[in-house]
Amino acid sequence: QVRLVESGGRLVQAGDSLTLSCAASGRSFSDYAMAWFRQAPGKDRDFVAGINWNGVNTYYEESVKGRFTISRDNAKKMVYLQMNKLKPEDTAVYFCAGDGGITVDIVRVAKEYEDWGQGTQVTVSS
Repeated sequence: QVRLVESGGRLVQAGDSLTLSCAASGRSFSDYAMAWFRQAPGKDRDFVAGINWNGVNTYYEESVKGRFTISRDNAKKMVYLQMNKLKPEDTAVYFCAGDGGITVDIVRVAKEYEDWGQGTQVTVSS
């Protein structure tokens, strides 16, 4: 099991950039696929971006392609989400998630991830 702690969320203006960080603890991190999900009030928790264990393969939700970049540093046990050209519709609580059993066909499925952080709020004003 891996413990995850997100940070970096804050209030920004539309068009701004922001980087979220996820710090992991636990021996299994380098074996884990990692992902970012987000949840707006009254909505489901939606997939944003995912990355495989060695960072070679990345996956994005369509609306963030070209604006967001997921990356990881296994030596530091960190995962990042670089967000550019932020829009008001990006406002949500962002969660970091990880699991050792993720394959490409389930990378976007929240219930397949065992480990979750507490979330960090991102608010984008218009």
